[in-house]
Amino acid sequence: MPADTLTKTRWVYSFGGGGADGDASMKNLLGGKGANLAEMSSLGLPVPPGFTVTTEACVHYYANGKSYPEALKGQVETGLATVEKITGKTFGDAKNPLLVSVRSGARASMPGMMDTVLNLGLNDETVAGLAALSGDKRFAFDSYRRFIQMYSNVVLGLEHHMFEEILDDHKDRLGVTIDTALSADDWDAVVADYKKAVQDELGRPFPQDAHEQLWGAMGAVFASWMNDRAKFYRRMHDIPESWGTAVNIQSMVFGNMGETSATGVAFTRNPSTGEARLYGEFLINAQGEDVVAGIRTPQSLTEAAREEMGDTSPSMEAAMPVVFAEFKAVVEKLERHYRDMQDIEFTVEQGRLYMLQTRNGKRTAKAALKIAVDLAGEGVISRDEAILRVEPASLDQLLHPTIDPTAERNVVASGLPASPGAATGKIVFDADEAERLGNAGEAVILVRDETSPEDIHGMHAARGIITARGGMTSHAAVVARGMGRPCVSGAGEIAIYPREGLFRARGREFRAGEVITIDGSRGEVLSGSVTMIEPELTGDFAILMGWADQVRRLKVRANAETPLDARTARQFGAEGIGLCRTEHMFFDEDRIAAVREMILADDEAGRRTALAKILPMQRNDFVELFNIMEGLPVTIRLLDPPLHEFLPHTEEDLEAVALATGLDAAKLMRRAKELHETNPMLGHRGCRLGVSYPEIYEMQVRAIVEAACEVQKSGNPAPAPEIMHPLVAKGEEMKYLRELTDRTAKAVIAEQGVEIKYSVGTMVELPRAALRAGDLAATAEFFSFGTNDLTQTTFGISRDDSGRFLNAYIEKGIFEKDPFVSLDQEGVGDLIKIAAERGRAVRPDVKLGICGEHGGDPASIAFCETIGLDYVSCSPFRVPIARLAAAQAALTK
Repeated sequence: MPADTLTKTRWVYSFGGGGADGDASMKNLLGGKGANLAEMSSLGLPVPPGFTVTTEACVHYYANGKSYPEALKGQVETGLATVEKITGKTFGDAKNPLLVSVRSGARASMPGMMDTVLNLGLNDETVAGLAALSGDKRFAFDSYRRFIQMYSNVVLGLEHHMFEEILDDHKDRLGVTIDTALSADDWDAVVADYKKAVQDELGRPFPQDAHEQLWGAMGAVFASWMNDRAKFYRRMHDIPESWGTAVNIQSMVFGNMGETSATGVAFTRNPSTGEARLYGEFLINAQGEDVVAGIRTPQSLTEAAREEMGDTSPSMEAAMPVVFAEFKAVVEKLERHYRDMQDIEFTVEQGRLYMLQTRNGKRTAKAALKIAVDLAGEGVISRDEAILRVEPASLDQLLHPTIDPTAERNVVASGLPASPGAATGKIVFDADEAERLGNAGEAVILVRDETSPEDIHGMHAARGIITARGGMTSHAAVVARGMGRPCVSGAGEIAIYPREGLFRARGREFRAGEVITIDGSRGEVLSGSVTMIEPELTGDFAILMGWADQVRRLKVRANAETPLDARTARQFGAEGIGLCRTEHMFFDEDRIAAVREMILADDEAGRRTALAKILPMQRNDFVELFNIMEGLPVTIRLLDPPLHEFLPHTEEDLEAVALATGLDAAKLMRRAKELHETNPMLGHRGCRLGVSYPEIYEMQVRAIVEAACEVQKSGNPAPAPEIMHPLVAKGEEMKYLRELTDRTAKAVIAEQGVEIKYSVGTMVELPRAALRAGDLAATAEFFSFGTNDLTQTTFGISRDDSGRFLNAYIEKGIFEKDPFVSLDQEGVGDLIKIAAERGRAVRPDVKLGICGEHGGDPASIAFCETIGLDYVSCSPFRVPIARLAAAQAALTK
């Protein structure tokens, strides 16, 4: 092993026996799981003893050719000795064996994405010792077969299904259907077949040395940090690869030691709704993976939950009343201590309670809002803390439709309401197929017997998820809630036949490609497409957003040019329109002919004749927008795309347009060829059109100012139009365009006899414009940073083509994130900062905002707050996200 970089580096931290080397504040070093195990131990809670190998050891492992630090071996042996002392057992001892679990634990929760090994230390000798100590041979061999299967899959790389098939063969031979029906001798026979399968597959026996097993499992956990599902999850949740994972080695406690033993998962509040009552599931005579993997359908923790679900199996409250009372007291203590909803794993071993994990629980956006508002109302946290508790991007879950309560519901199957919301889509049975169709723009519902971490890419691509097995805390349920996907789990009446591409339920058959709807809030699967309704953003949402609006400094506007978008933006709390793209209005069917007539005109007079037809339509557009926005600022970008975009592109389309409009087909063809550009993104577009054909911008300015005068005359709130010139690079361009704008506006104002206020500015989307912002500010009253194009022109990357290679850049660590999704703060951000400084040096009151897609990205919004921009503008459905992100940026600045 290579020498440690620092010879005295501590790689191992112990916990248990009423104390710990670490605490909850050491999450970066010990990972979330390790830090919280240490904290629970220090609180005096019943935590099986163990030790944590730090995240720094993982970072070292990858930085040094997948080799361990030199001092790690000795520190692990010391950690094991401490656990042996506390438990009175010896690792690898045949008569009194210490068995351990080996689990991952990154600083950010990544449920199910990395690997775990339980019952480690079992071999042909220690299994006999465990049987003698426990007085239960069946339990010992059940544990051994679980260990062989898990270790062989996680560490040795053998397929899980190979062992499932062996077990199924034994069940068929014995005529039983459930695992608990197998006797001690049955499990002994299963173990023998499992070991033979390993020998046959690998050409070597299953490892019998406990220390070899331990280092194999530790290596597998470190290796799982870089598996495909973990990398996908990190990309989805912006978790840096450089963090690494810790490894937690902990003394085993057994939930599979008979009817007085159990294992379970609990949340201190409902993770779907936020309701303040204990929520979760458990299984008697089982181990932890049985609950989360969805292999057996679990039982309710409380009597109230059992009654609501209509379960016949007893709740933990009824089956284990003494342990349940102790458990309830512990979880209440944990929520008070951490001041947040906790996600807890526990085991009961022969009537004794053990806590295996606590962490801040994953929750839906609805639950996050309720929990934050409730905790603030209870005085547990402040309002500012409540604002910081809700992930802005998660609000997207609340801004989409749900099933109309008056709609006809043709229910074809029922299960558990695992993740709220509703979705309609085509049935798919395979995660890869879900991803393929999802990328092609298809809405799909992923239907599986149960999901596993390998399915995460398909779950992400699907609109909703159905599983035939598994409970409310199964993998499918937890991941779906985290993604904001509706999910129905444990729909046992669905029989799935993936090879035939169909499922059957209630006597009906549904094939791949057929459309179904799921209601994750009620746990129902419905036939066909069902009417949806828009969400009502009231209650906890309105309360928290009100608090957020009180603390944020940045204004939030919306990118909108249609009345529907403008109304949606107002509904979501937009404080104006930050980008109205006028070219979108030109494509309307009733005006595209006039636009094409203008393009085909041989001279200025012909162009003005065509533009006169467009003028009243543009004016009406702006009147409607100004009335909807009721005096709020509206930034209108004058025509930006090159003119050839308004012409048909194929010969066939050109002929069809000529026939429909009476325009000359040959002339259309000739003009399309004349306007063709090799690189239109850097061609004759933006303000270059206004310089070449000033009559186009004169018409648009006239339409804007006439509309503002009309609204003001009507007695409605006076509009605040902001006229924006795109793609300006030089001060001389801006000066020319400012004079054109003022000349036209003053003429209209004189004609109308109404005094209106308007401002003139530019969209900064070229590096030169940013660097020479002082020149622009001499005549521009505002800058709106068009970060989509500014990113393209700074990197020299076409956004439309970047998908072909950006993933490779992200996977190889060249880019941490897609720069078109989250602002490149070092490069593009630096240009924005320079432009802001140089613009303000010339015009101190220049108004500054951004209007690209980055305006709805929380990390980009935090940057805008840092450099003191005045507003961000984003799509209407991201306005609430931007409002909350702006508040969080103000609180953490």
